[in-house]
Amino acid sequence: MTDHDIRRTRVHTPDLPEHDPDDPAESAVIAGLARSWPRRAAVKKPEVDLDALFEPHRSDFPEQMLPFAEHPRYLALDEPQQARLRAWAWIAYNKSVVDIEQYVVNPGFALITADVFGFGPSDTVVTGVLQAMVDEQYHTLMHQQANALTRRRRGWALPESVLPLCPTVRRQRTAVAQADDPRAAALVQLAYTTVAETSISAYLALLTGDAALQPVNRATVAVHRRDELCHASLAGGLLTAVLTELDDTDQVVLLDALGAAVAAFTGADTSTWAAILAHEQVPGGDELVADTIASTDGRPVVQDCSAIRRLCAALGLGDELDARWPWPS
Repeated sequence: MTDHDIRRTRVHTPDLPEHDPDDPAESAVIAGLARSWPRRAAVKKPEVDLDALFEPHRSDFPEQMLPFAEHPRYLALDEPQQARLRAWAWIAYNKSVVDIEQYVVNPGFALITADVFGFGPSDTVVTGVLQAMVDEQYHTLMHQQANALTRRRRGWALPESVLPLCPTVRRQRTAVAQADDPRAAALVQLAYTTVAETSISAYLALLTGDAALQPVNRATVAVHRRDELCHASLAGGLLTAVLTELDDTDQVVLLDALGAAVAAFTGADTSTWAAILAHEQVPGGDELVADTIASTDGRPVVQDCSAIRRLCAALGLGDELDARWPWPS
């Protein structure tokens, strides 16, 4: 067997048991997702030659999405400097996705496979969650490869070590650390995982509509987004299963954490731009950061978290959630 054959070898997924409608811990949606995984998941598809998609004249990131795109300090930079900042925006975007997958989503999924909440997930549910965890690892690889390609083809270092953890991870870690007990901490983790998995497709969609954007960047995001649209259904099914085991006290903890997670996921990330501008020694960078903070204060970057809102409404918890947290509009 050649190295190429080894890379193309896929693990066979055995036929899964039929969905049991009498099992409250199982979802027909989750069972369907688990059965369809070998056909739909990005990790099961042939890999694409990224270098063949790269077009040097294309922008790495939509300029209009830079929070300071119209600021005089940015406009005063020459085109090579602006191009580096657009490349940095793409690097930071990918790192944010990777941070969320590695430190928010997969740890939250692991709580389900370990049955931390005691709802007794079936073999089908565990299989579906493990498949999603494999997906997330593959997404991490995809975005890391996209960053490596950008550095290689542009000839710029753009080290990710310059960048802080994204705000969603920082706030999640703070919330978990401040939880009253291990169960509350697990509920906080579940909340952040649920918000991430039901909302990340909107974050990814920010980069899919610009025809002038680097094709390999658009392709990376589009492939990832297809998986995440399925993961949103999975996350919703898992939250529903967990809620059947929660008392009123636990529900309050979960609802508060869901609201906090929405605020964390939708907020602007000025700390990352502060690190980039300092590293690039952009003239007037401090002023640029200060003005960016002032102009983005309270304005969500991701404006569509309607999936988690609809999910809570379907569970009869929409009014309670709305009463606790303002929602992006």
